[in-house]
Amino acid sequence: MATLRQLLAEAASTLEQAGVAAPRLTAEVLLAHSLSRERSYLYAHPEAEPEAAALERFTAWIARRAAGVPLQYLTGEQEFFGRLFQVTPAVLIPRPETEMVVEAALERLPRNAPFRLADVGTGSGCLAITLALERPHAAVTATDTFAAALEIARANATRLGACVDFLACDLLETVPGPFDLIVSNPPYIAEAEWDSLQREVREHEPRAALIAGEAGTEVYARLIPQAAARLRPGGWLVLELGYESAGAVRALLDDTRWNAIETRRDLQGWERVLLARRR
Repeated sequence: MATLRQLLAEAASTLEQAGVAAPRLTAEVLLAHSLSRERSYLYAHPEAEPEAAALERFTAWIARRAAGVPLQYLTGEQEFFGRLFQVTPAVLIPRPETEMVVEAALERLPRNAPFRLADVGTGSGCLAITLALERPHAAVTATDTFAAALEIARANATRLGACVDFLACDLLETVPGPFDLIVSNPPYIAEAEWDSLQREVREHEPRAALIAGEAGTEVYARLIPQAAARLRPGGWLVLELGYESAGAVRALLDDTRWNAIETRRDLQGWERVLLARRR
């Protein structure tokens, strides 16, 4: 049987030939995961030989990763704001840029006072759960249309010890409010952009959680009026934005209802997060 050193070299070569980014690191993550070990174990025991079951898992995972399956769906987890979240193909993989939504929301959430907040389209629950854990005095409600996503979100909340009320509904339709803050990372990709997405995204992540419609702003157009009706005066709406969508989303914010509107740019310079206060 091959040693861990040999397996890593062969797997990294396979992934590199398949065009997978960071092939060596990916191979290390998958091998460590198949062994239920930390990556440091691979360096401490390069001549060790894996058991047959671990080798079978690793070989299968390398083949699937080479075929385009995202690493996170193979390991079943993704780190977000310093915590590991369970992910499956039923939910989007949490992205680092979505942490900007958390950061903006935390600035507007008091540390030691009661506060009501809602996360719309929760997916894996990463926003709702993170905010509930960072602000334990907040009462957190999270919604999603898809039962499979809510199942994952509930499991993440239980495992991480977060108190969140999960509801199956479209946006905020059956959620009465009032809320002090509403966050959302909604679908914001236009139909015409679908073919330009990475193959991994197109073939494996849930399309309904990505595509908003012909323009890409359809979900914002429905959510913003609902948020205005459910936020208390002075409450905040924090939205993740799609590429170059800031202007179109701003235009949906009626200045008789909203003020203090601002956007924040990510490391690539894109306007990634929008904040607006209910008048």
